[in-house]
Amino acid sequence: MSKISAAITAVGAYVPEYVLTNQILETMVDTNDDWITTRTGIKERRILKGEGKGTSFMAIEAAKDLINKKGLNPKDIELVIVATATPDMQAASTAAYTATQIGATNAFSFDLEAACSSFLFGMSTAAKYIESGRYKNVLLIGADKNSSMINYEDRATCIIFGDGAGAVLFEPNTEGLGLQDEYLRSNGEGREFLQVKSSGSSYPVTKESIDRKENFVFQDGKTVFKNAVFNMADVAVKILERNNLQKDDIAWLAAHQANKRIIDATANRIELEPEKVMMNIEKYGNTTSATLPLLLNDYESQLKKGDNIIFAAFGGGFTWGSIYLKWAYNS
Repeated sequence: MSKISAAITAVGAYVPEYVLTNQILETMVDTNDDWITTRTGIKERRILKGEGKGTSFMAIEAAKDLINKKGLNPKDIELVIVATATPDMQAASTAAYTATQIGATNAFSFDLEAACSSFLFGMSTAAKYIESGRYKNVLLIGADKNSSMINYEDRATCIIFGDGAGAVLFEPNTEGLGLQDEYLRSNGEGREFLQVKSSGSSYPVTKESIDRKENFVFQDGKTVFKNAVFNMADVAVKILERNNLQKDDIAWLAAHQANKRIIDATANRIELEPEKVMMNIEKYGNTTSATLPLLLNDYESQLKKGDNIIFAAFGGGFTWGSIYLKWAYNS
């Protein structure tokens, strides 16, 4: 019997219509286009507007896009994972609601949260269900409405984050394609440097916490940047060494889109040519759990069956890692 691996067989995406440009941000906080572009590589980001529209709205739209492109019967989906740092609400599962709304009535579902590494860790999780031989269709969605936790008076964070969603379908493969290896890590000592303090169980929301703006993202930019640069590059190198891969063996680097300088540093560490580096940060900013699937969606037409793709991500917690995957189809 051939070994079962977990391959991505379809992708989908959704980004909101409203475009928040650097020029608009110039009217909101003390910043300018040149400063933002030079330090982050971001030109614009998408923002979800509309009363009651949360992360699930985008997750549902991304899933529908995949379902339509693939010609997939939603009832054939057996598991729905929503990787997100911004669930619709506490206690009620965003994934369960998403699955029901797309017609995946035979699936079980759950949320997965590891900050900006959520989708990467979700890839590992989805693959294990496929590799077990028990499941044949696992839908993994990365979605975040970051605007719900951003203080648009804080120029350190409001320039970085945007909203969006992407989805991938994992299916069994016996040709040696799909997820090949992973190197995942975390270190809880980093949580003080990137967090939303209030709204969790340790610090519930109060009038006082809102007055102190503790319901918004806080980021110690220098510390996060330093750790992201080192750790993303480090795990990318380790995954290459462990699999005896040279730079010429790699077709693409799909790195978390947090800052262009971090992406460039990771690519430089593995000596990868710029044309092999997936990049869309200029259009969307940091969409947290959605960055990696949005990359796959934007570059899908360029991906070839058998392409070696190195994924890398870093997020709050701290969480980080790298995954080596062989692409399974020609679009």
